[in-house]
Amino acid sequence: MITKAVFALVFPFLLVVLFTRVTYSHYVAIALTAALLFASYLKGYTQTYFIVGLDVLSLIAGSLYMAKKAVEEKKKSD
Repeated sequence: MITKAVFALVFPFLLVVLFTRVTYSHYVAIALTAALLFASYLKGYTQTYFIVGLDVLSLIAGSLYMAKKAVEEKKKSD
């Protein structure tokens, strides 16, 4: 259970960062990560709502991190 909780906190965040770097759009990265999480829920890889909550929390943290980076890069270019 602890291992799943740690993975739930780390992997969605990293997926958002990775997909943002690949697609150059944090909106697309959020959508891709959410789709992967939803597919894993449908397949039954999560047993508790606690893990689902941690996944969503990590997804939100990753999106806020990448949005902050986008604002900083925009300020830097101006």
